Amino acid sequence: MTNYVVLQTDFGTSDGAVCAMYGVALSVDPGIRIFDLTHDIPQYNIWEGAYRLYQTISYWPEGTVFVSVVDPGVGSERRSVVVKTASNQYIVTPDNGTLTQIKKHIGIVAARIIDENVNRLPYSGESYTFHGRDVYAFTAARLASGVISFDEVGPEVSVDSIIELPVTEASIEKGAVIGNIDILDVRFGNLWTNIEREKFKQLNIEYGDSFEVVIENEQRQIYKNIMTYGRSFADSHLGEPLLYVNSLDKIGVALNQGSFAKAYHVKSGANWKISIRKVPKVIYN
Repeated sequence: MTNYVVLQTDFGTSDGAVCAMYGVALSVDPGIRIFDLTHDIPQYNIWEGAYRLYQTISYWPEGTVFVSVVDPGVGSERRSVVVKTASNQYIVTPDNGTLTQIKKHIGIVAARIIDENVNRLPYSGESYTFHGRDVYAFTAARLASGVISFDEVGPEVSVDSIIELPVTEASIEKGAVIGNIDILDVRFGNLWTNIEREKFKQLNIEYGDSFEVVIENEQRQIYKNIMTYGRSFADSHLGEPLLYVNSLDKIGVALNQGSFAKAYHVKSGANWKISIRKVPKVIYN
């Protein structure tokens, strides 16, 4: 077990909520090292919280304790859990779908419900709207510092009972690979799809090949154009679109030094579909 705690929320940093979570963790053990994954998850967007965990967790040492609080059901009957991943890390979170991508792509080997009779900030028992501070940060700090073991979090539950959000798999249909726009690379406006590189390679692709890309939302066509598949953004001209492999080994769509999402008003989610079909190579002058 490390003494690392990594926090993710949809709280933002314009008030004292995140700072309060820091304070609770440090009151358990001043030697804990606390890091921020992000606090800019869109409000109530459980899917994006799940994805950002998946994007990040594999690059942290074994024993790191993550806290993810995107919790529109706070104070309800939804469960509060700690899970142990197949890569020997821990996630403290509401059981509301936040663990979807971790369960699917990394694996969960054990899960426990947080026993709030033991693992809850003292004198906070009448508050039901800030479990991020009163339950999750407190439990994470106790676990990371060795005050409690994983077994002492609370009663064990089946990994199969962990709630998952619907996930669509990419497919090959009539010579095209069909997928979803899972999420946006927010800062730069790139589109990150659910199309794995190995699935894309089934189209018999090479760098420099041209592809017809169609993006639809609710069966309404938003975008259709030809673009090149490149190793990096430098493989296209300024302002040109391109396909590339992103940092999660999936296919991304970008504009060279521009925001594809803003330029074409594209968002992410289950309703955003993308089709990629190989076409004869286009030569730009």
